[in-house]
Amino acid sequence: MTSAPATLLRTPLHALHVACGAKMVDFGGWHMPLQYDGILAEHRAVREAVGIFDVSHMGEIDFAGPGALAAVQRLITNDAAKLVDGKAMYTCVCYPEGGIVDDCIVYRRGPDDFRIVVNASNIAKDYAFFREQAGQLCEITDRSDEIALIAVQGPKARALVAKLAGEHLLAVPSFGFAGATLVGVDIVAARTGYTGEDGFELFVPAAQSPVVWSAHMTASAPASNWACAEARQAGRNASR
Repeated sequence: MTSAPATLLRTPLHALHVACGAKMVDFGGWHMPLQYDGILAEHRAVREAVGIFDVSHMGEIDFAGPGALAAVQRLITNDAAKLVDGKAMYTCVCYPEGGIVDDCIVYRRGPDDFRIVVNASNIAKDYAFFREQAGQLCEITDRSDEIALIAVQGPKARALVAKLAGEHLLAVPSFGFAGATLVGVDIVAARTGYTGEDGFELFVPAAQSPVVWSAHMTASAPASNWACAEARQAGRNASR
């Protein structure tokens, strides 16, 4: 399959996946890459070197203003007051009467500035629930269409990202995050991945995500044996 059915959503990196010959599937309403060269080869890349994942289908919802902490506290089961700037926590959102709305990660960017990353299939539902339950406390904005999310995971992942975006990222603790500049693009690098290996999740402006992806594909080859020349060139072309 070389193109997404009209009913499926695409991430900003969709064209690069297709150019690389990825096997594309319907994943919760998104046209996403399932594999490139094969599951075993890509599993070994992540366990032994580095793998790169497009998780741009995830949702980013921002809470801003003096009531941001109170709004987040009303929604989640963990204690967001424990967070300091540059730290994140895994938690879940529950309905007032019980039952889980979604699991999520909360990032404290400042005392009045929080971001909650939610699951792709729940973005609209979660955003509506957040507004209903806490919209009177602060400004709540869905940034999902503006942001791409790239996960770089594996034992060599931190060194790779630090090489491209700055050695200061090596000091970022687990479930911490920091700003950086990567190939001229302002990003946020967070150590909040799900693969079981260390690494970063990179928040990138959607329009500039192809060039950031391409930089990692180039720098990681041949460790990532599916870093094909066509995808690297597609990323360069997309940045022009």
